[in-house]
Amino acid sequence: MKLYLTFLTIIITNSICYAQSNIIFGEVKDSKTKQVLKYVSIGILNKSVGTVSDSNGRFTIKLNEKVSNTDTLIFSSIGYVTKKYTISDLSDINLIELFPEDKYLADVLVKSTKRKPKIIGRNNKGLGLMHLNFYTAYEKTIDDRLSKEIGMKFRIKKDCKISDLNFNVTSNDFKLVKFRLNFYTIENGLPTNLFIEKNIVFEIKDQFLGWYNLDLKSFQLYLGKENEEIAVTIQWVESQKKNEKSKYFAISTAMSATEHSFYREKAMDKWLKSGQSLSFYLNAMCK
Repeated sequence: MKLYLTFLTIIITNSICYAQSNIIFGEVKDSKTKQVLKYVSIGILNKSVGTVSDSNGRFTIKLNEKVSNTDTLIFSSIGYVTKKYTISDLSDINLIELFPEDKYLADVLVKSTKRKPKIIGRNNKGLGLMHLNFYTAYEKTIDDRLSKEIGMKFRIKKDCKISDLNFNVTSNDFKLVKFRLNFYTIENGLPTNLFIEKNIVFEIKDQFLGWYNLDLKSFQLYLGKENEEIAVTIQWVESQKKNEKSKYFAISTAMSATEHSFYREKAMDKWLKSGQSLSFYLNAMCK
């Protein structure tokens, strides 16, 4: 009961607290406009401790036995300067404010050349016998999935403009799931830095099953052959259960000797790769 009352007090005062139960509560805002910032990635580097802020800018993060007071909690959002705090520092902070990042974009010369349609990735669902699920036995609540990422490595051999993303949903117990689409460079075989910094959040409603299509034409996304290999992922940022037993959200996959997927359990966690090829692809117009 004391923990519950503490939770209510913290939410009302918009403060941050490192509770005895090793749970941190807080709120994230824009330092200039004071607007709340939703879906900010929050986590400890290379540890399975992370989450994202909700639609009201609030977050709850659970610390495990591997976390110490000297560990650093990272707050990262596209368009903002990343902030870092040690766990011990957070007890003295009332609010996390992120500063907008000043970026000057170089002019891009787009030549009017003929492009041809190209599929990048795996556009079939095979026999439908294998599925990659966002749920594992370690998750106790729906919020345990916040900030998880799953995606594929793609090889880019030509200059392309991205038209849409497609993936095959084979299991879905949710009234609503929201994802963020991320594009990473790859170094030493694993995703590293975001190189397309656009906050692309989309939602899947009403227990949708089958091929989901995300139209990306309005975002003007270009992939250059100089990228060679990239990782394209979807990150779980919000969800609503259909009922109390709602648990599963899966994408069809198949074992592959040449292709593999990437995943990480929490924001800032270590990336892992699997010898699976998701039913997950981009449609593009390429030179």
